[in-house]
Amino acid sequence: MRLPAYFIGHGSPMNAIEDNPYTRRLALIPMELPETPKAILMISAHWLTRGTFISTAEHPETIHDFGGFADELFAVQYPAPGAVELAKKVMALAPEVQADPNYGLDHGTWAVLRHIFPKADVPVTQLSIDYYQSPKYHFELGRKLSSLRDEGVLIVASGNVVHNLRMFFSSQGKQLPWATEFDNFIKEKLLAKDIEAILDFKSQGEAAALSVPSIDHFAPIFYVLGATRQDDKIEIIYEEVDGAVSMLSFRVGEARNPSNG
Repeated sequence: MRLPAYFIGHGSPMNAIEDNPYTRRLALIPMELPETPKAILMISAHWLTRGTFISTAEHPETIHDFGGFADELFAVQYPAPGAVELAKKVMALAPEVQADPNYGLDHGTWAVLRHIFPKADVPVTQLSIDYYQSPKYHFELGRKLSSLRDEGVLIVASGNVVHNLRMFFSSQGKQLPWATEFDNFIKEKLLAKDIEAILDFKSQGEAAALSVPSIDHFAPIFYVLGATRQDDKIEIIYEEVDGAVSMLSFRVGEARNPSNG
């Protein structure tokens, strides 16, 4: 049975330990799945590389790749087992992907997954993002991996549609026209399944340049779009724009028990 795939806007690392409408929406995801995943393939905005790598760690460490936050956040551990067999399948489907036996789970992964699978009992592997590649490269790689959805693999990409860290702290609580404009553009094109328009996001001019000043947090979206099948429905599961960050999240594929945020 084909599992859905998800793009999750992850926002601040503090979401990992907070109880809010966003985290409560993440907690509903297991109820949408037709079955418990055999393994999870995560694409996080926080593992940027030259070349594409996948973690083959049997016991991936919890990486606290941030600074200046509460001690409680640094104490979080997400001891999910590694998905080594899944990593091998990924490399078989996409020979350009190389093994990394040491990389663990960064906060783009565990800050999301600890709300979805709090017991950390589903094996996880992480795929890196080649920072130097084009949107088309990421999309085509996602397409190569789409068959994993038919094998009990949950594909989850973690980033942000709008992510301007330079402007984030000064913009919290404000409505920035360019951020809302770009967020609405992506939402509209998702619902229309106009993937070409999203691949060509730079055509949106200043709104795109300010919303995506670097590709890291936007690139994960291309993997989920690549994994999308012709008969898949795309549904927004959560939306919120706070200043220079959008938490827009969506599901590809049917939900068993859909519940919108």
